[in-house]
Amino acid sequence: MEWLWDNLWLVWVGLAFVLVAVEAATVDFVFIMLGGGALAAGLAAALGAQPTAQVIIAVVVAILLIGAVRPIIKRQFTDTEASRDIGSAGLEGRTARTLETVTTTDGRVRLAGETWSARVPPGSASIEPGEEVRVLTIDGATAVVTNQPVT
Repeated sequence: MEWLWDNLWLVWVGLAFVLVAVEAATVDFVFIMLGGGALAAGLAAALGAQPTAQVIIAVVVAILLIGAVRPIIKRQFTDTEASRDIGSAGLEGRTARTLETVTTTDGRVRLAGETWSARVPPGSASIEPGEEVRVLTIDGATAVVTNQPVT
């Protein structure tokens, strides 16, 4: 037990690792902030601070991280403007080339280097292979395309 008190910094670092592992499962940016507090307490322990001071340092640093750093990180990861150009939303408006005749029910296009199933909007004429088309929207795994100018 004496070894544990002499190496309390190691307990804090172990606690930080556990908190980071929990953060990997939750991805809410709370446990990683608590882990930052545990690392600060571990540093204090390594520098010789008393256990009471270590706990106070862990709590204060964790509160500061949760209050100051977490909102910034949350904003970065939930910024819809920054993620607008990824995924299917990033394909809307792009041009593609038809590989097979595209009708209101079926067809294939080459879009962003990949072969996509495609269809034209209801009431539109079929598009023959080799034509350049514009993606109106992505409906599931199907690109809705047109060869008419988009206004």
